[in-house]
Amino acid sequence: MIETSGVIEKEQGNGFYLVTLEQPAGHQCLCRAAGKLTKFRIKLLAGDKVLVEISPYDLTRGRITYRERNASAPGGRPPGGGNRPGGPRRR
Repeated sequence: MIETSGVIEKEQGNGFYLVTLEQPAGHQCLCRAAGKLTKFRIKLLAGDKVLVEISPYDLTRGRITYRERNASAPGGRPPGGGNRPGGPRRR
């Protein structure tokens, strides 16, 4: 498998995404989310930076294996964890 990074351009529907790859520069491929991403309901949106596995036999199809975290994005988990304002309570 060829592993490279890219950016999701748009959602094609039926679980497919059009991804523009960084290596080779500008190459586009049609990708589907890997099983772990669908199992844990990881949301994939246009503009997300992702890792893609491509088969050497067909360079136009691939599998998204990882979505890189965006630390500055709103809606992330607060530091300290838990649902309490002061963090987790120890007993």
